[in-house]
Amino acid sequence: MKKRWIYPPEPSAEKISELSGSINVSPALASILLKRGIFNLESAKNFFRPDLSMLHDPFLMKDMDKAVDRLKQAIDLRQRILVFGDYDVDGTTSVALVYGYLQSLEADCLYYIPDRNKEGYGVSEAGIDWAIQQKVNLIITVDLGIKSSGMVEKASRAGIDFIICDHHLPDEHIPSARAVLDPKQSDCLYPYKELSGCGIGFKLLQGFAQKYGQEQQLFSYLDLVAVSISSDIVPLTGENRVLTFFGLKQLNENPRPGLKALIEKSGVARALDVSSIVFTLGPRINAAGRVAHANGAVELLLSNDLETAREHAGKVDISNLERRGLDLSITEEALSIISTDPTFEQKKSTVLFRETWHKGVIGIVASRVLDKHYRPTVILTLSDGKITGSARSVEGFDLYAALDQCKDLLEKFGGHRYAAGLTMPLENLALFRQRFEDAVARSITLEMLTPAITIDAVLSLDQISWSFYKVTEQMAPFGPQNLRPVFETRNLKSFGIPSLLKERHLKFKVQSNANQRLMDAICFDRPDLFELVSSGQPFNMVYTVEENTFNDVTSLQIRVRDIQPAIS
Repeated sequence: MKKRWIYPPEPSAEKISELSGSINVSPALASILLKRGIFNLESAKNFFRPDLSMLHDPFLMKDMDKAVDRLKQAIDLRQRILVFGDYDVDGTTSVALVYGYLQSLEADCLYYIPDRNKEGYGVSEAGIDWAIQQKVNLIITVDLGIKSSGMVEKASRAGIDFIICDHHLPDEHIPSARAVLDPKQSDCLYPYKELSGCGIGFKLLQGFAQKYGQEQQLFSYLDLVAVSISSDIVPLTGENRVLTFFGLKQLNENPRPGLKALIEKSGVARALDVSSIVFTLGPRINAAGRVAHANGAVELLLSNDLETAREHAGKVDISNLERRGLDLSITEEALSIISTDPTFEQKKSTVLFRETWHKGVIGIVASRVLDKHYRPTVILTLSDGKITGSARSVEGFDLYAALDQCKDLLEKFGGHRYAAGLTMPLENLALFRQRFEDAVARSITLEMLTPAITIDAVLSLDQISWSFYKVTEQMAPFGPQNLRPVFETRNLKSFGIPSLLKERHLKFKVQSNANQRLMDAICFDRPDLFELVSSGQPFNMVYTVEENTFNDVTSLQIRVRDIQPAIS
């Protein structure tokens, strides 16, 4: 798939020189930092040396004082508290965080996660009925609840209060809860809007700890927060970056037993970063709620000893293997539908439905289909007589706004710009396909339909040194809005004969015409580039730089993102 190479505006030579001198980095690195909002020595210190003191005062969040006081009342009066969370990674880590912390205070607490297949997303009626049976006095929702007005009212009639901790976009009507913690409310003045659901739960506990307990004890839960932030693909900026920085530190030095067992099971041999959470820990935790019940993930995360944790990690890993098989077979079927129907080439969106597809993996399938057929994508299946589905969007396109234009056809939907879930009656499918396509076509641009690579700097190979690389690594943790730096080098040639590993991955040595510098390069899943690289013709290359260890020798290696012929 052809990609657009994007070049952000270059800072002025004066600003580059000033920052380069003040923090003692090369002009190329100074330029990259300026593009990320690092303008002076103070902002550079904050960026390179995160500190927990940089976290915002939790009481800046609307309703935080009400939430903290109601929680204190429940604990003091020995009222029963139910922590109600979603079945994905963000939801299960949120439940483990809030429930685990309340248990440490010897609060009377339970937790509840809806069954994905039987209850679906959100605060369910079955969940409220269970809370009533258990004589619950206070429900704390985590990673859901902002669209659950009806269920909040039902619980209220039974004498149950709600504290909602959510990070999704609210409707015009906010539930009548005792407190609603969601910085995306239009009248919430909290300075950082992009926390994960677990991050909102953390802020509730931080507010409680500041007023009534020990904040330091709470920081031991940051490994859970880091897993949630990484897996929920929220921006790695501001508070998220600080929380992830310290969460990763704990995850690598002293993780809780459940996460330690999961790290062992996943076979990660190097220090964990955001990427390794996304591709190893996150899918395993998610799998529990996709093919079984998410309670298995919470039991794992709450394990107090390593042996028990290893038992739970084994069960979660089995669920992940089952998830993988379903995911691959459904993705293959979905891509086959597209390839055999020529009408998809003319459309600006992809909407696919099969009543037999497994509800638990359609979100993953939507992401995989999007990777191959770059359009706003909705994957749908049948569950309890209703169509349910997951949607994913391309960079720059507001998926939530497009679904909002179809809301009269939907029983419920929720999410954000790039990912959403939805439910509708079976009879609305044909009309939804057309209305969604029309909504997308009205506002999407041709540029949005071509995946883009943003280039941080144009370099020569001789600028890539160990000292240069180590400074870029200090820009971690990397993730959305703070991606690993991407470079371009022009007029390169391959040296020697390139090879295709497993007939998929292109491996070669790359050489600069300018100074004869040689570097190893690897390009995953791009066999289509073999002909260009082996032709002897000069090419321009976009890449990141990484460490590679082979036969106990560590060297710098180029990981190729894209290659285009050099234009003379």
